[in-house]
Amino acid sequence: MTFALARSKYRQTGNSGMTVPDDPYQIIRVILRELEQSLNVLKAAEETGTGYPQDHVNKSLRAIYLLQSSLDFEQGGDIAVSLFELYEYCRQNVLSAFRREEGAQIDQAADAISGILDAWTEIGPEIGRHAG
Repeated sequence: MTFALARSKYRQTGNSGMTVPDDPYQIIRVILRELEQSLNVLKAAEETGTGYPQDHVNKSLRAIYLLQSSLDFEQGGDIAVSLFELYEYCRQNVLSAFRREEGAQIDQAADAISGILDAWTEIGPEIGRHAG
């Protein structure tokens, strides 16, 4: 999937009125941020024993799909494979939590995505230097 297609899909699936940027780096950053927020909502619901908000389950799954489908395995190599596996881990945990299966690790999934978002934010200036 190209970034243009990812951006288009993101706009089509409902993004809570967010402005979706044209820059591929920023698109991924927005999607990661939305995923982090939704996973944190699910994590809080798990901690309080309340039901998982359906809209955040849907947002999480949509964000994970977009992130997985935007990976470039030819250029990304092992990093792309590792990211795909991490996103799949998150997807499986969201589904397990939604099905109320024991052993769902939403907290670990949320922490992993927070780490990826931090790293993505940190490399932003480096990407800008190479793009110009």
